[in-house]
Amino acid sequence: METLTLLTLILIGAWLVKSSEQRRRIALLGGQLGNYQIEKLMENLTDGYLRCLGEDAAERREQVWRLLDTTEQKLADQFQNFATEFARLPEQETRVSRLPVAIPYLQTLLPATTFDLRALFAIHARGIAAVARNERGRAPKAKAFMMSAELFLMQHSCHWYCKSRSVASARLLARHQTSHAQVLDAVSPETREAYRALTGV
Repeated sequence: METLTLLTLILIGAWLVKSSEQRRRIALLGGQLGNYQIEKLMENLTDGYLRCLGEDAAERREQVWRLLDTTEQKLADQFQNFATEFARLPEQETRVSRLPVAIPYLQTLLPATTFDLRALFAIHARGIAAVARNERGRAPKAKAFMMSAELFLMQHSCHWYCKSRSVASARLLARHQTSHAQVLDAVSPETREAYRALTGV
């Protein structure tokens, strides 16, 4: 009976510590993102892509694509500025567990099982900027598809940092009806290669 009570207390304590750490991470990331309009620009892009795909008139469709080019570039610039600012945070605050579930203080106890979110945001910034520049001359629809994947993967990284990899993947599937593997396959080869090298996924 005493063993069961002790085990229950340990589990409750671990849950409280994990919840506290997650709240701290959410507040930290939210505070950094609050200085930018990244979420609003993402929403504008998503809505714009849907409008474009539903537009029958070719001339009108071209006008909307051109407007979206401007929004994409604005988002790329804002995310680059965000990543630069986030990179100034101390490493101890930005470590992320490679494990599917969150374990409190893992970055201190087993730093080799973690990666640095600052480096991951730099990868996302390069990927988003490269797709916005469209140096490979992708057709508008293909460009929109790849940009969406880059943004979904970046969102996944934010949720991974705040909660865990499994929670981030579940949210991605619930929100966008897309699995983490599908999103990773749809980003640019450069993003995918750098992402896998850093995260081990």
